[in-house]
Amino acid sequence: MTAAQTRCSRKNVSITRVPPRSFNNLCIFPIARAIALPPMVPAILGVFVVLLSMSIANGQSPERPESTETPKSTETPESVETDMPFSPPVAPLDGRDGRELLLRNFRPQSQLRVPAHPRTHAAFPVVDVHTHFYYKLRGNSQAIDDFVKLMDRNQIALCVSLDGKLGNQLDAHMKELWTDYRDRFVIFANIDWQGDGAADDPASWDCHRRGFAERTSEKLRDAVSRGVSGLKIFKRFGLGYKNPDGSLIKIDDPRWDPIWQTCGELEIPVIIHTADPAAFFDPIDETNERWEELSRHPDWSFYGDKFPSRDSLLADRNRVIARHPKTQFIGAHMANNSEDLATVGQWLDQYPNLWVEPASRINELGRQPYTARDFIIRYADRILFGTDGPWPEARLRYYWRFFETRDENFPYSEKVPPPQGMWTIDGIDLPDDVLKKIYHENAAKLIPGVAERLAAFRRDPPATNNRKVSQ
Repeated sequence: MTAAQTRCSRKNVSITRVPPRSFNNLCIFPIARAIALPPMVPAILGVFVVLLSMSIANGQSPERPESTETPKSTETPESVETDMPFSPPVAPLDGRDGRELLLRNFRPQSQLRVPAHPRTHAAFPVVDVHTHFYYKLRGNSQAIDDFVKLMDRNQIALCVSLDGKLGNQLDAHMKELWTDYRDRFVIFANIDWQGDGAADDPASWDCHRRGFAERTSEKLRDAVSRGVSGLKIFKRFGLGYKNPDGSLIKIDDPRWDPIWQTCGELEIPVIIHTADPAAFFDPIDETNERWEELSRHPDWSFYGDKFPSRDSLLADRNRVIARHPKTQFIGAHMANNSEDLATVGQWLDQYPNLWVEPASRINELGRQPYTARDFIIRYADRILFGTDGPWPEARLRYYWRFFETRDENFPYSEKVPPPQGMWTIDGIDLPDDVLKKIYHENAAKLIPGVAERLAAFRRDPPATNNRKVSQ
């Protein structure tokens, strides 16, 4: 170490400081005189140098405030001691050893010991009126083959795929399902609201051009002549599609009346998904019973001024049903009011052309088994069967168990955690005559093409485990 340096030690960390006197050798003043600066400038520069030297002497950098970081050392890391406190690893919030528990980590294992009667197939032939084979399988022919085998094992006679958007998509969907399995699938059409317009420019959408409803009606007539059996309306109708001014399209807008009227004339039903579960319209907070689900899918929330209220959406749909008594409407997902079956019953009483189906709603029905059983028995002539599939076989078997047994406290889904509420369900043990109506009889009466396919299934049942098809 030279004479111009001093050494100090703090916690065994070497720090080199420059003594203030070393600044005496700086040639500021001679330079100032050489360039003939005004008399005040050398004095100001002198004050700056004094302050600078005091700062360095105190171990502080002139460019930034004193750092709280430990100075770097050339010693090996193992020999360096620092002033930084040691931070132990953060323990997971898993509820163990007195720790808090994150809701998404909650995996309760029931201690109940109750009778269990799992089902491997439905008791009677089934018509699933609510499936999405285009959007879920995307033309995967092997997946379709595999699912037909699953249908055979579970006594599902046929499925109604709701994904036939008018145009090229309908053509492709017919080809992928009907080339090999026309006797096992019925197809519903969808309205192409956008047409050749830009997705981000609603003003350019076909539905806002003159004559849209009439053009769509003609496309529906053509589709029905080719074997299409109904029309599906998705929930973005009322919650996503917009007018040119940016407002949301109204479900009961009179512009669409010719479409509903045409469906009545063609005698094809309209299955309509309006709104969503009640919890999706509430704040995502500690009181929301679907918080865990919404925390994973915040885009499923319709809370706030950007969206219509749930009640107003359902009222708009009901006005359409009332205006078109000759058209049959299927309220998807128990008319999207499975939390309030008393109100759904009032709608069924008020609108004789309304039907309902339970796709993705046994989670709601199964936590109110007495109410659900009474409701389904009372309105057995107006309820169809649906799942929102194609699903894994494990989930379908929960449907059979829910409708056919008195089992308690079993899952409604194969997923962990359960995807639609952190609870289990109970079975409702429906009578055979009610099961037959829901599983297939009502669909055969309502949906064109179902009765013929159902009869063919009974005449030539799949040879699966030598099981006879129940009537």
